[in-house]
Amino acid sequence: MKAYGVNELRQMFLDFFASKGHLARGSYSLVPHNDKSVLLIPAGMAPLKPYFTGQEIPPNRRMATCQKCVRTGDIENVGRTARHLTFFEMLGNFSFGDYFKHEAIAWSWEFLTQVVGLDPQRLYPSVYLDDDEAFDIWKKEIGIAPERIVRFGKEDNFWEHGAGPCGPCSEIYYDRGEKYGCGKPGCTVGCDCDRYMEIWNNVFTQFNGDGHGGYEELANKNIDTGMGLERLAVVVQDVAAVFDIDTFRALIDEICGIAHVSYETDPEKDISIRVITDHIRSVTFMVSDGIMPSNEGRGYVLRRLLRRAARHGRLLGIRGKFLTRMADKVIDTCRDGYPELEEKRALIRSVLSEEEDKFNRTIDQGLEILSEYEEALRSEGKTVLAGADAFRLYDTYGFPLDLTREILAEKQLGVDEEGFAAAMQEQRQKARAARKGTNYMGQDVTVYEQIDPALTTAFVGYDNMSASSGILVLTTDQKLVQALAEGDEGTILTAETHFYATMGGQLCDTGVITAADGSSFTVRETLKLPGGKIGHKGVVTAGMFRTGETVTLTIDKERRRATARNHSATHLLQKALREILGSHVEQAGSYVDSERLRFDFSHFSALTAEEISRAEDLVNEQILAALPVTAQEMSLEEARKTGAMALFGEKYGDVVRVVRMGGFSTELCGGTHVSNTSMIGCFKIVSEAGVAAGVRRIEALTGKGLLDYYAAKEKSLNRLAALAKTTPDQLEHRLHQLQEEVKTLTAENESLKARIAGASMGDLSGKVQTVGSVRLLCTRAEGLDMNGLRGMSDKLRDQLGDLVLVLASEQDGKVNLIVSAGEGCLKAGAHAGNLIRAIAPAVGGGGGGRPNMAQAGGKDPSGIDKAFALAKDTLSAQVKA
Repeated sequence: MKAYGVNELRQMFLDFFASKGHLARGSYSLVPHNDKSVLLIPAGMAPLKPYFTGQEIPPNRRMATCQKCVRTGDIENVGRTARHLTFFEMLGNFSFGDYFKHEAIAWSWEFLTQVVGLDPQRLYPSVYLDDDEAFDIWKKEIGIAPERIVRFGKEDNFWEHGAGPCGPCSEIYYDRGEKYGCGKPGCTVGCDCDRYMEIWNNVFTQFNGDGHGGYEELANKNIDTGMGLERLAVVVQDVAAVFDIDTFRALIDEICGIAHVSYETDPEKDISIRVITDHIRSVTFMVSDGIMPSNEGRGYVLRRLLRRAARHGRLLGIRGKFLTRMADKVIDTCRDGYPELEEKRALIRSVLSEEEDKFNRTIDQGLEILSEYEEALRSEGKTVLAGADAFRLYDTYGFPLDLTREILAEKQLGVDEEGFAAAMQEQRQKARAARKGTNYMGQDVTVYEQIDPALTTAFVGYDNMSASSGILVLTTDQKLVQALAEGDEGTILTAETHFYATMGGQLCDTGVITAADGSSFTVRETLKLPGGKIGHKGVVTAGMFRTGETVTLTIDKERRRATARNHSATHLLQKALREILGSHVEQAGSYVDSERLRFDFSHFSALTAEEISRAEDLVNEQILAALPVTAQEMSLEEARKTGAMALFGEKYGDVVRVVRMGGFSTELCGGTHVSNTSMIGCFKIVSEAGVAAGVRRIEALTGKGLLDYYAAKEKSLNRLAALAKTTPDQLEHRLHQLQEEVKTLTAENESLKARIAGASMGDLSGKVQTVGSVRLLCTRAEGLDMNGLRGMSDKLRDQLGDLVLVLASEQDGKVNLIVSAGEGCLKAGAHAGNLIRAIAPAVGGGGGGRPNMAQAGGKDPSGIDKAFALAKDTLSAQVKA
């Protein structure tokens, strides 16, 4: 048997099933499409759910894929064992109501024995306990001896996930030999050791389960096959574990070279090496699919994996950044099967570099916060860090619990791990509660699921704004109907439409549908429905509509033209940003309607005024250049060769539409556009801001929307000039005058308040107390804000010398607190930051600061005297007697 590499095995599988009439295609995105039940694609069949349920018609009733998958349920075990991974590739062949058990079993055997070359005598099939049909196929058609066919129960060999399609399984195990076994006399298929490895799982989806143990036979039975590519490589390459296969060893060699360590010489270092090797694969593929680091959802998963890898780099002794170098190695080893990795290399490197910088900053901040926690523990006479504080370090600063535990243990301190676990569980429950109830597809249940999957709508609206077509389906919100009468709200589906449905960031068309008898239906929204259908949702304003009749569809032309101007400007903007900021800029989302455009893109800092101006100028140059806008359909592979930009997370078919704007911009896009850039008129960026970590947002206007914007600005300018009692052209000069007047009056007012407060306080020397070896003064200074309190603190320390000063001021029903400590007091053990943390809760607030100066705010003035009393007790515990 030849020791095929991972990339070879992937292509061999796809080629084999293509020869059996399957449509072999590349992996779908890791981002689920119209599926709220999962954050990331966890299995090969997940993107194909609509085909299994019959909700959509598959492009071929036989398909084969190699799907990239991410699962993080066992993330804490990754690295600690040689089995667990977060990222893996799942080979799968699928039948949607076509072939069934006979072909699926025969082809799995043929591929493993004749194509890959595995020894048939080392292969052992398993079947579900009651599946005599599969048992007979293995015995009579494949020729496997009965004693080598294993029957397993429902827990092992019956696939189901709540309610929905389900069925028995037939797995294939490979005997790797005694060297991988446990040595026990009863070691056989099903043993927990590594000798008998499951490499293939045929799922025979032949039932529909109700989720309560009831099953109905499906009219159209399906095949869902799963085979881990990495597992197959372990068998073929005859290595001990997945971390020893060729693509993993390349990554391990790279990290060992960076860290100047060796693999399999130190168990603790091996854990870090495996963590980095696995996690860098996950994060590289996740970023290539448009996932950006954040503190929620998919972005949180990405950030956690990134920081875990970076932290294990530190444990290996790596002090500089290294993740981009590792990502380059992932791209180099995997780009043959995943060309998008090479296309997104600049973005991947940029995101990883920025996030690694952030982690290096936050881990240092975390160490500082942990140091403050340690001081607080000692001052309070405690030895165990609260679980909530440990979780804050983990959640905010990326501090894993074991790192916190290790650092505290060095100083004879502990951590409340149960409290940490409780805080973690609370966060998980909040995340689960945020998910909506969904069906098997992970979608909200709607009336549209009742429509015949075979019905489709052809979009013919790129060049036409009015057309006729026959009504295929009428619905209310609850059911399919034969007619809609005046006043009824519902949805009309026609065989053809030129109404563009909301998708790809472009808002839908609106308009009217009319019949020959004068009936009229106002289209308020156009919906993209599963299975290539387009729905016109609205209300009947006159007459009645019936299924089968021919109607005329007319869109709102001005709305379409304005939306097209904004959409075309978005394409120009993306290209302009890539030229000005760099090739790491990728679209992270967009929204265009008739009034404005919004464009989200990957970038890690706010745009400067100069960069915004350059982007505006470059877009307007292309508008003035009157570039022709053309659209052409071609295969996805041909489109990639043209350099066309693709949208992250979009589910493209085999044929795509490429929109070109002269020689300036080329993008994959199914939206509506102007025919020439001059029709956009003009372009203006009105805002730029951050919306997530590494994602910026630009909002802009074109055409009439921009003219309306300038008209509103002119009116506002005139109103402001009138308020300032001047003219628009003199407004700036007048504002400078007013600012100087305000500055002078404010200074006079603050000086007067300080003098009044000082006079009211009188001689404070008699209020100074002695606490241990230091002096303490607690007093009120009414009506001062925080700046006034700081000034008063400086003045009193000049008058009274070295002491600990606690000042409180009530202002507008709230409390301002300041604590300062002189040099001698600091040497005696006083700490202003810890002191104010102790007393601020008495006034219903919180705060902190440095050892010599700290401040806090509160909302309960009645607690000021209590705060003063606490100050004395806290200081007494701090200072030396």
